[in-house]
Amino acid sequence: MRTNKKQLLIIGDQIELITQLKENLSVHCEICSVNSMHSGYNLAVDLLPDIIFIDQTSLPPKSLKNISNFKSTHFLNKCWLVMYADENFKQGIEKEYKDFINEIIYTSTPYSAIFSRIIQQVHSKFSITNYWKDSFLGLFNLLLNPVVLLHQDSIIAMNDSFKQSFKIDKMEDLKLTDFVDCENKTKVRASLRNFARGKHMKAVTKTALQLKDKKIRNAKISFSKLDKMIHGQFIMMIHFYDDNSVIKDKVGSHSEKVKKCFEENSNLAEFSFTKREKEIIQLLCKGYKTKEISDTLFISPKTIEKHRANIVKRTNSDTILESIIYAINHNLIDL
Repeated sequence: MRTNKKQLLIIGDQIELITQLKENLSVHCEICSVNSMHSGYNLAVDLLPDIIFIDQTSLPPKSLKNISNFKSTHFLNKCWLVMYADENFKQGIEKEYKDFINEIIYTSTPYSAIFSRIIQQVHSKFSITNYWKDSFLGLFNLLLNPVVLLHQDSIIAMNDSFKQSFKIDKMEDLKLTDFVDCENKTKVRASLRNFARGKHMKAVTKTALQLKDKKIRNAKISFSKLDKMIHGQFIMMIHFYDDNSVIKDKVGSHSEKVKKCFEENSNLAEFSFTKREKEIIQLLCKGYKTKEISDTLFISPKTIEKHRANIVKRTNSDTILESIIYAINHNLIDL
């Protein structure tokens, strides 16, 4: 599993700076950018980024008055907040914002030094992702609702409430499909894969589930991605509720709402490769090595490796070979 990257959120409207940050840090960080403080705060609460980079030079002064909200928000007070600021206003900036941010980098600093400082932070032991994930796992068995942790469709952990609610004949190699009545287990696995590749962090649906005492109960099921850096891992939480009628006689993913939920996430995940990515995949299919691709396309081997890493990440694959097979099966490239 690829867990070395950290989440970087850029808040600013300076295209050149954002482009440089993305080009030089994409190997080390998952990067998102927005052009306003309001959008940046809302996205930060959703993503829980490890690093927030605020470009003071391109934002209206009035919007910066809300910068204290980041550190006063419980879920964001562990993030590393850095401001890129105008050297000409150094005294006023330090007086106004120093108490609310971790570090100020001024415009006199070369871009290369900015990249190095962020990379240094990436490789530090600090991680907001691990902080919140560890906190959740510590409370895992205390939750009253049935909860399971999934890797794709495999159940890798279940809390005590889940074990008490459902009939479990074995404790190893359990699949999500073992607890639902579904016609097509392959479709369930494919749907979860698409959800992993989709932009949304959460999907919610309602269905009916069969408990260990054979009773049928209505349930709201929430699927949430555990970590944007760990592909294919989810939390599934079940909330039972009473109603006069069962949602559907059949149990599990026969529910139209479940189907719709996964279809929506599948649509969100649709994408096409860039022209350069297609060229690289086509040459890989012909057996070209990195050096040969570099010579053919007149780009550096380092750039080739960046494109390969992006191809693997965007297809939610573990290897470049798996990505190529995925691209061929979904007619995403012309051979």
